[in-house]
Amino acid sequence: MPPKKRNSGAAQNKEMKPNIKNASPDKENPDLSIEKHQEKDADFMTLCQSLQVTDAVCDRAWTIWKAVQASVDKVLDTQKRLWAACLFVAVIDLEVASFTFTQILKAVDLNVKQFLGLLKKMDVNLDTISTKVNSAVTRLEKKYDVSRALYQRFEKTCSTIYAEDSEAKGKEILRSCWTMFLLAKGRALQMEDDLVISFHLMVCVLEFFIRRCPPSLLQPHYQSVISTAQSPPTRTSRRNQSKAKPRQAPPEVDVQLLESLCKENDCSVEEVKSVYQTSFSAFLDSMSLSGTRDLPQATDLSKQYEELYFKSRDFDSRLFLDNDETLLTPKVEPMPVERTPRKNLPEDVVLIPPQTPVRAAMNSIAQLRVDLTTSGDQPSANLAVYFKNCTVDPTEEVLQRVESLGLLFSQRFGQAVGPRCVGLGKQRFTLGIRLYYRVMESMLKSEEKRLSVQNFSKLLNDSTFHTSLLACALEVVMATYGGSTFKSAGYSNGGVPVETDLCFPWILDVFQLTAFDFYKVIESFIKAEPSLSKDMVKHLERCEHLIMETIAWREDSPLFELLKRTREEGPVEQAEPPATLNQPLQHNHTAADLYLSPVRPSSRTLPAPESTAPPSSQPSALATHQTPRHPKSNSLSLFYKKLYRLAYMRLKMLYTQLLTSHPELEPIMWTLFQHTLQNEYELMRDRHLDQLMMSAMYAICKVKNVDLRFKTIVTAYKNMPNTNQETFKHVLIREGQYDSIIVFYNLVFMQKLKTNILQYASPRPPTLSPIPHIPRSPYKFPNSPLRVPGSNNVYISPMKSPTRMSPVMTPRTRILVSIGESFGTSDKFQKINAMVNSSDRSLKRSLDMSSAPKPLKRLRFDVEGQDEADESKPAEDSRLIQKLAEIGSTRTRMQEQKMKDDAESEKDKP
Repeated sequence: MPPKKRNSGAAQNKEMKPNIKNASPDKENPDLSIEKHQEKDADFMTLCQSLQVTDAVCDRAWTIWKAVQASVDKVLDTQKRLWAACLFVAVIDLEVASFTFTQILKAVDLNVKQFLGLLKKMDVNLDTISTKVNSAVTRLEKKYDVSRALYQRFEKTCSTIYAEDSEAKGKEILRSCWTMFLLAKGRALQMEDDLVISFHLMVCVLEFFIRRCPPSLLQPHYQSVISTAQSPPTRTSRRNQSKAKPRQAPPEVDVQLLESLCKENDCSVEEVKSVYQTSFSAFLDSMSLSGTRDLPQATDLSKQYEELYFKSRDFDSRLFLDNDETLLTPKVEPMPVERTPRKNLPEDVVLIPPQTPVRAAMNSIAQLRVDLTTSGDQPSANLAVYFKNCTVDPTEEVLQRVESLGLLFSQRFGQAVGPRCVGLGKQRFTLGIRLYYRVMESMLKSEEKRLSVQNFSKLLNDSTFHTSLLACALEVVMATYGGSTFKSAGYSNGGVPVETDLCFPWILDVFQLTAFDFYKVIESFIKAEPSLSKDMVKHLERCEHLIMETIAWREDSPLFELLKRTREEGPVEQAEPPATLNQPLQHNHTAADLYLSPVRPSSRTLPAPESTAPPSSQPSALATHQTPRHPKSNSLSLFYKKLYRLAYMRLKMLYTQLLTSHPELEPIMWTLFQHTLQNEYELMRDRHLDQLMMSAMYAICKVKNVDLRFKTIVTAYKNMPNTNQETFKHVLIREGQYDSIIVFYNLVFMQKLKTNILQYASPRPPTLSPIPHIPRSPYKFPNSPLRVPGSNNVYISPMKSPTRMSPVMTPRTRILVSIGESFGTSDKFQKINAMVNSSDRSLKRSLDMSSAPKPLKRLRFDVEGQDEADESKPAEDSRLIQKLAEIGSTRTRMQEQKMKDDAESEKDKP
């Protein structure tokens, strides 16, 4: 029997009537046998019948329910809703097409966000939600967020197009227009969650309907646009000729109307035209709508979309038109826009209106195109001079590489997005090429100033350098269009991409570029391109973190060979000496140094450079190696310095949530963690940095008799930023075998490090490793003007500190200078604590007491909820404000303002 229908619009209810079995004819879907399930709850069986599940799904869901029943009793949800969640998990695990996502939402009266939140609450055991289910949920949630943003924009745009007094006819046209857009998106795009291309496709659909809509239904502005555009080409003879040869040219495009729509929506006319002439044109041909001037029938569009809907088995996007309860959520929280700091203004004064997701994407793209307007897609005259100054002119090789990589990029772009989107790939590659040449020229100018040389033959003839620089430029372009997103944990463990999309590290796969080589260019790229937005700088910084966490440790990474050869000569990069712990990471290495530093160190002396150029024409970084001595890999040294800081920062976050009552354990945990990275780096092969972190924490608690279970560690870990369930659910055990983090600890980590771990239980434990300094992002330049998003020539300059701080600071002044977190959050003292050295334990304990979380047994087992310590915000605020009020000088008040401004930027950190 078909599922029960809800009151969400008569037209939509009729469209949901077809049996779900028709959605998947290649799979059997036998009727549910009640006799086989006598032991199960009667209400559960009623739900199974209404959703037409199979016996296998019914059994699997009941097994899941029994496994989580005791744990989820604390959650205030009805049994029916939890049963529905179990059925959803079972259907995905068994790959059975039993029901759509919308149908299960209607069966239990939940909306999308509520249901997905319930799924996360269910995962109290590590094995409840499989990686397959987690991947499906992530895809579903992203598609929903994009669809919701597009519909909100559709509503707003249509309100400016159609007259308000066209009630009945206007609603019918809106329904047809939205349904046709959904159908076009589903057929023309393989990535339906691509916000920008989907929005461009929506503009094409709007243009199609406006041209065929009665003028009386349009607003005066669009009536005038239509009348001026249609008056010249109304000759009967030409129309008859076009009917005789309907496929000789793409469908007629009203350029003036399209330009007007693009102007109203702040999108590129060139890009929208490209979508129209390729993807949308092919869609119209498939619908036999190319040669007609009539609007398509709403029933035909709805019927064809229904086929896609049942095939995808997700949510019915037509229900946005009816404000259906399953798709209703609170309004999209607009992204805050940077605002100019002003003295003596209340903090809650908003100076610039917020942005919607579509508006923010369009503004970012427009700004990128404006920034690259003066840059060409060929080497500039200055670059040509640098090329000619080389001992071996790289010009021809550079141009050939750009051409071959451009063809490869466009082809892979089309495979990921849609076969007719190759042209869009070429447009984005062109933007990347302009940025590539621009940043290269800036880098060379900087190197020339630094080294007083003009011959960069070795660097400019290095193919890896060029490929990495081009990949970084393209990543900036792709992130601008894609919203700075990432694949789940970068890679699934084992090195296989999670799914086909354009998120980082997709570009590395396209160019077959190793992550270790890519990391070398990131910092120099950021410093060489001052026009990068703050969001883009944070995106590239997150790319660097992903590389250090997991991608650089893939099986085929050159990092392992470099580590192996370095270890033959001596230990891997040591932790930094105590004298440097209170200082930010300092280094003078540029991309040129990193790409030209030894890749395969050897015990032999380094031979003379191969170049015939005089020594003064080569970078000084190479000249220092001409004397007989052991070479040092600058790239590996810097990689490990950054790795140690990232590793400690992650450990500190997790430790602060769980073990503030045991401050003596923090340096011990870090020592074991650092020892593992330095001496047992093979444990990182095809694994994640956080897997070793959690194992080190558990091991030290175990040997020190502190009661901390892996389940508690994982629960706290899920609340940390930039985490993924794959990290603790899908860990490499041995070749081809994966299991949970607990199995990895027992079978791999503990077995490898048992002797070292037991040393910490002895009266004379090993010497503790120095704790690295947690710096502010090295890519933030507080004294540089920052552009206001959405503007072409409006810049703001952050407040400057009145004086340079003395290097000698008391514990009290350390607190004031450690700026980073906002007042009122549960983790606001994390970075403050990191600034206080180990001798100030009493101060650290007093600070930790004010922000410590409640006992472990009272931790809430959910992902979305805030830490329970947030309940103490008012007390914490007043306590901290009282401390600050004791200092009444003007200098301190200015610092307080700077703390607030910096805290706002830290909140946006991914």
